[in-house]
Amino acid sequence: MANLNQIYLLGNLTRDPELRYTNEGMAIVEMGMAVNKRWKDANGDENSVVDFFNITVWNHLAENCAGSLKKGDRIMICGHLNLRSWENKDGKKYNIVNITADVAALSLEFNKANNHESRPDRTNSSEDKPDRTDYSNGSDKTDISNGKPEGKIKKKDLEKKQDSVSAAQDLAADYSLEVVSR
Repeated sequence: MANLNQIYLLGNLTRDPELRYTNEGMAIVEMGMAVNKRWKDANGDENSVVDFFNITVWNHLAENCAGSLKKGDRIMICGHLNLRSWENKDGKKYNIVNITADVAALSLEFNKANNHESRPDRTNSSEDKPDRTDYSNGSDKTDISNGKPEGKIKKKDLEKKQDSVSAAQDLAADYSLEVVSR
């Protein structure tokens, strides 16, 4: 018989992620999430309810969440449920359901980014189109670390490639990622 324990949530963070480390050095983040539900009843009146969840994230994902997320961010998580039970000094039993996130991502659902500069210009004029150099055959290579061409690369193409790598590195730094150029 197969078992399944999987949950997906889309909501807003109710507090900044709190990064801690275990005695073994593993990163752990605790954060809260609110998920809103809205509906109309039989009379046409709008109703809503908010469910609050405690989210736990481990290891590198925890460090990335702590560095990238903040209270109010709209995020999506995929994870599994954990039931924790304990007893206090007086013998009273407690149970709490916690969600351990395996994947966490920012939602762009309500993002109003200005992408006009990043979009390619779609003109039909051949003079506006960039020159193309085939980098796949290995004859024209560029060492991005020092910006010097090893083969016959047009200066214009080299500058564009370096700008692309710089832009990717800047974007990756925002999300604590590393860019490896080929």
